[in-house]
Order: sequence, then C-alpha cells, then structure tokens
Amino acid sequence: MTQDHKTKTAAPDDAGLDNDGPALDGPGLADFLPDTSNGYIAKAGAALENPAGQADPVAVEDALKSVHDPEIPVNIHDLGLIYDVERRQNGDVYVTMSLTAPGCPVAGEMPGQVARALAAVDGVGEVSVELVWSPPWTPERMSDDARLALDF
Repeated sequence: MTQDHKTKTAAPDDAGLDNDGPALDGPGLADFLPDTSNGYIAKAGAALENPAGQADPVAVEDALKSVHDPEIPVNIHDLGLIYDVERRQNGDVYVTMSLTAPGCPVAGEMPGQVARALAAVDGVGEVSVELVWSPPWTPERMSDDARLALDF
C-alpha cells in the first residue's frame, strides 16, 4: 500500500503565523499529530520467529483489561471500546476499537497503549490497533461490571 504524503498548510490565524506568510517559529501542532486521513492504526511488537498459533484469548483479554481511560475508572474492555479482536495463526493480533467520543483527549494515545499492552503478552507477535468511529460508541456497549461501577 502506498500513501501520498502532502504538505500541510496552516491557516493564517494559526499560532505561529503572521497573516502574510509561513510560520515564523517552526512547525505547527498539526505537524506532530498522526495522520488520520485514512484512519489511525497504532502498531507494536514484532513478528514471531517460531509462532505457536493464535495468542491465548484469556491473556489477550487480560491485557485489554489492563488499559484504562484516565477519565473513567473502568478498563477499556468493560467500557465496550474494543469492537473486535482478531488473533491470527502467526501470533499477530488485529484490534478495532473506538473511544467514547471523537474529541476524547486520549485519542492519539489510547490505541498505542492498547498495542503495547498486547505486544507484551507471551505468544503475541505484531499488533495493530485501528481506531474507528463507526459504529459510534454508546453506553449500551458497556459490560454489567462497567455499568455498576459507573452507576448506569
């Protein structure tokens, strides 16, 4: 897959720009954020030299339950943020997940945290975590434990 890389142009009212031209003090915030024009996929881990099949489902779920949204005292698995987990025969794991809202402050961090937590599991090779917005997350996706913890 090839990607076209385009130069980002800031609007004149962006910080660091005067109204007549380019940035006066270097790159803007958009230059440091991940390119999400084609979605956002965080990666961690490495291909296994001698894979023994799919990663253990209990260990994968435990790793997912170790990641918490810092604003909500419930893990992301019980919150219903994990939409799908594909455990492949070579040990790789592919996850699709969402967040409670597109404007969530941890949008750029959470998929990477999930990928790193899964990559630390024995028998897991490469991990890809895709952040998706469709279908949108709703409270109905929460587990009974999450509902109890959050008074739903």
